Amino acid sequence: MTFGEKIRNAREDMDLLQSDMARLIPMNQSNYSKIERDIQEPNLEQMRRICVILKLDPRYLLDITETDMITDKDLRLLKDARELIEKYR
Repeated sequence: MTFGEKIRNAREDMDLLQSDMARLIPMNQSNYSKIERDIQEPNLEQMRRICVILKLDPRYLLDITETDMITDKDLRLLKDARELIEKYR
């Protein structure tokens, strides 16, 4: 499912119109329609407002999974690797 399809489904589940979303964000209704049709991408603030209004997790909208995220353990391993590389240069 695309970004636009996800927000359209969520908006319809909440019985909101595109004009309602445009007013709440705020933005032009025509531009909001383009976002739902995957013609235009929202800027960061518009994305944040869409998530708040529709009660959506941004990770869901962006298809970010747990395996895509860097954990603290990953960061420690990277730090250790950098230190070893520097030590043996």
